[in-house]
Amino acid sequence: MPLQTGIIYGPVRSRRLGASLGVNLLPTHYKLCSFNCLYCQYGWTPKPTLTINDHARELPRGAEVSSALEERLQGAVKRKEKIDCITFSGNGEPTLHPELADIVAAVRALRDRYLPKAKLAILSNSSTVGRAEVREALAALDLRLMKFDAGTEDIIRRLNGVPAPFYIGEVVAGLKALKEVILQSMFVQGRVANTDPDSLEYWLEKVREVRPTLVQVYTLHRPPAEKRLWKVNLPTLQWIAGQVRWRAGVP
Repeated sequence: MPLQTGIIYGPVRSRRLGASLGVNLLPTHYKLCSFNCLYCQYGWTPKPTLTINDHARELPRGAEVSSALEERLQGAVKRKEKIDCITFSGNGEPTLHPELADIVAAVRALRDRYLPKAKLAILSNSSTVGRAEVREALAALDLRLMKFDAGTEDIIRRLNGVPAPFYIGEVVAGLKALKEVILQSMFVQGRVANTDPDSLEYWLEKVREVRPTLVQVYTLHRPPAEKRLWKVNLPTLQWIAGQVRWRAGVP
């Protein structure tokens, strides 16, 4: 899937969020992410990183984001365009942006002014949720859709391609500290699989610990970066969803 070419894109039709207007806080000519997921629709991450020191000049400034969004929302109101959600996503991991909290506050003010019924959401891989300043920014959103594909560091490293050091305990603690978290879990088979009994047991254990308001389990929908990866079947997904409801007490 091609990278987003601007700060604001869409709206795109989302199975989870409806008509979602995207906000890209990342570069437009390459992917900037803390993960290198085998299944990513945007392809491989050139150099996964949890810091943006070498990339700061290529990120849009907060004022640019506000200006681009206000212009887009003015047009949407004029055209009576349907927008259900304004979503931080884009070409990588949005929480890497150093101005995240200020940008979220500005976007919230613009939403309240132009589209007060629209939700504010983020799609995050959860890698930075251990940082207090990130959690503070996330708390100002309406919906926090946080990635959580496995319950062990070994599978996360192999499936999500995380840079060292990475500690799953910090991620779990950060997720627990957030309010009303929605976990998103991708299940796959092939080069790396996370559907075997042991993997699912460790994952369920961590889900119980986080206590999210909702868990969304799904599989490949678009071509992944790794070609030796394939989707799991619907009965398997339904079985996993049943385990979440039964054993973790989460819908």
